[in-house]
Amino acid sequence: MGMTMGMGLNLLLLMAMVATNILSLYHLSSTVIHSPKAPTPQPVPDHLLHQLHTIRSTINHLTRLQHSSDSSSSSAAAAAAAPPPDLLLHAQLSPIASSCHNHPDLLHQYMNYTPFSLCPYDPDLSETLILRGCHPLPRRRCFSRTPPKPSSSLPLHPFPSSLPDSNVIWSKYSCKSFSCLNHYNPALGFDPSGHDSFRFSSYSSELDLPVPQLLQIAKSSGSPLRLGIDIGGGTGSFAAAMKSHNVTVLTTTMNLGAPYSEAAALRGLIPLHAPLQQRLPVFDGVADLVRCSRAVNRWIPDTVLEFLLFDVDRVLRGGGYLWLDHFFSKGPDLEKKYKPLIGKLGYKKVKWAVANKTDSSGIKNGEVFLTALLQKPVSK
Repeated sequence: MGMTMGMGLNLLLLMAMVATNILSLYHLSSTVIHSPKAPTPQPVPDHLLHQLHTIRSTINHLTRLQHSSDSSSSSAAAAAAAPPPDLLLHAQLSPIASSCHNHPDLLHQYMNYTPFSLCPYDPDLSETLILRGCHPLPRRRCFSRTPPKPSSSLPLHPFPSSLPDSNVIWSKYSCKSFSCLNHYNPALGFDPSGHDSFRFSSYSSELDLPVPQLLQIAKSSGSPLRLGIDIGGGTGSFAAAMKSHNVTVLTTTMNLGAPYSEAAALRGLIPLHAPLQQRLPVFDGVADLVRCSRAVNRWIPDTVLEFLLFDVDRVLRGGGYLWLDHFFSKGPDLEKKYKPLIGKLGYKKVKWAVANKTDSSGIKNGEVFLTALLQKPVSK
């Protein structure tokens, strides 16, 4: 109703203004035609003055109606989408990511809870907001839910024989156990004693870089590895392999369809709940190594990837390493686009291996894998 009325008023305003311009042009053309050499302007006929006065009065009246209609519509919309009280309170205490304001419905749903009671169990909602750039999420004053009967016997080794199902809330996932996830895809990292136990210690192709070889390269160059970040590291398999060599690695991960964060934590590793587009939450020049997993690939927009690589440069110390592990792209794009992009960093190439991606997607799209180990200059 309000929208129809607003469109009608806009149409009337447009017609009134067009009529005013036509009358003005008529008067001017009449003056030029009848007295082209007159040095002084001719008086405006009374009937034209009366018509102009009437039209202007109509415009003023319609403008007032338009403002009134807009105010009523805005008030109704504001009342219907009133922010939850705790969102307003949080906004006074701490900044909220600008992208959050692009998704008010989701944000209001996330912040619509009863303070000092149990939080809604909405990890899917929080990740939807995070992936849309609403990160960090606003804090909430409620109690996080925990599994009803968690196991008190937690793994002490990063490669345990199994992970306890009872320490995960499974209600949001299609699988309801780690064995279900392993059956679905053994390579996801939910079977620490299986595929993961040798994933970073064996060498099967030129694309592989076993951890012992990585550590030896770093030691030989006088740049030992102590602290690292694994971007898109899933359940923390790389961090687990490095922990066995007394190297601390933080893993950025998201729970997209499975409890990756919980699995990493159950292995005694630190999962950072952060999307690929977020600035790495560590200070400048503190990391010895940053590994980019297969989550960093050609599907990331070029500009986003460029910002990511330069954020990696920010956190790496001089002499630190960037490891692009099985980065995949279309063959021609690697030379034309990604090699120059990576080259902007000015890093030393320690390893640069390219091979065809031989799965169905790789064959169909002409994709290749790149594994590159690059060393940041000691000083710039």
